[in-house]
Amino acid sequence: MGKLKELRKYVDAEINRMENADKRTGAIAHLYGVSLAATIIAQKRGLDAELLSMAAMLHDLHAYKTGSYDDHAHKGAGLAREILGELGLTNEEETDLICSAIYHHDDKLVVDSPMDEALKDADVIHHCMNDLSKAIKEKEQARYTALCQEFALKQ
Repeated sequence: MGKLKELRKYVDAEINRMENADKRTGAIAHLYGVSLAATIIAQKRGLDAELLSMAAMLHDLHAYKTGSYDDHAHKGAGLAREILGELGLTNEEETDLICSAIYHHDDKLVVDSPMDEALKDADVIHHCMNDLSKAIKEKEQARYTALCQEFALKQ
């Protein structure tokens, strides 16, 4: 079984422990939506699509498990490192790449490594395209505009 498929089984089990059905549905939609966007971005930019998609599957898991977004990116990177260590799906270098992307994903105004940037961009795509009736957050506007240009999308 592939690494991503194995990780998704783990994440699904964690999400299914959530009592609130609406929050469970939202978590599934967001993690899988960001994961799909991450795969597309990685393939376009020549990055490791499987690792980036794995980062996307884990990027907000801490927030969903605890119900808190307080410092969720940094805490989420720690949780991801624990999960990846427990599952044995990645080597140290791969774990570091995944955890770095999760650690930095919430700071949309700073430019980090290519993998970090790709996760930020995948997160923004899902935030901005999942519900077209919502206004785009100010901190995501420039990134969203650049993504629309990169992928030749109408804004």
